[in-house]
Amino acid sequence: MVNFVEVQKPLLYGLMKMAGVVPYTLEIEPGTKINFWVPKETLKKKSGTGKPTKPDKPKKPAVLLIHGFAGEGIVTWQFQVGALSKKYSVYIPDLLFFGGSYSDNSDRSPAFQADCLVKGLRILGVDKFVPVGFSYGGMVAFKIAEAYPDMVRSIVVSGSIPTMTDTINEASLNRLGFSSSTDLLLPTSVKGLKALFTIAVHKPLWFPKRLFKDYIEVMFNNRKERAELLEAVVVSNKEAQIPHFPRKIHFLWGESDQIFDLELARDMKE
Repeated sequence: MVNFVEVQKPLLYGLMKMAGVVPYTLEIEPGTKINFWVPKETLKKKSGTGKPTKPDKPKKPAVLLIHGFAGEGIVTWQFQVGALSKKYSVYIPDLLFFGGSYSDNSDRSPAFQADCLVKGLRILGVDKFVPVGFSYGGMVAFKIAEAYPDMVRSIVVSGSIPTMTDTINEASLNRLGFSSSTDLLLPTSVKGLKALFTIAVHKPLWFPKRLFKDYIEVMFNNRKERAELLEAVVVSNKEAQIPHFPRKIHFLWGESDQIFDLELARDMKE
């Protein structure tokens, strides 16, 4: 049976190429590969082979768009690519175990995700950039800023925090009525996906039940590894530390954010 989410991907990919970004797969280390969407102008083909050479350095300021837990990179950021590409060199990765990115390394921490992205950017010729992180991607962006301050110009974060402590995790789940992050962020049914969309989307659109089923099948694979990613996000209150960030941080927040509410954002700003 045709999966309607899957069949729309070629159309989306074609639109993204028209907007100026193309897919490029990188081997970060043996056993670890990450899919990136990179600026088309940085890839030149060898005459006669049709294969791209080593990527050129970006000619415009580089921006790294890091997705959250409910979808891969290009699906999350598809509406921003066209506008941003006019002034910036836009790089959009699929985090490990999203899209086609994977690793046989057992490390599931946001810090490992951050290390892999930075290694990938270095291969792509990027030495300075602005990480823009949404939700889980915001945690990865904070880790990048903490570990690689010399590469980061500034940080943009939406709906995220530097560290998910026991207290914050438990309070959020209790408020939302879920027993675990896995139940919330890795739905197995149409009912569960609708509940996630109701919480995570400001004005959820109506979709037929079939489309919800297809979305679950395409966007929520690698369940074991993703559950391990969620476990690795939470740290004990005793171990949690507020890192020093020498660069400017811009918070972009939804007034009705139910997962990380506005009060938490204000507290974090202070």
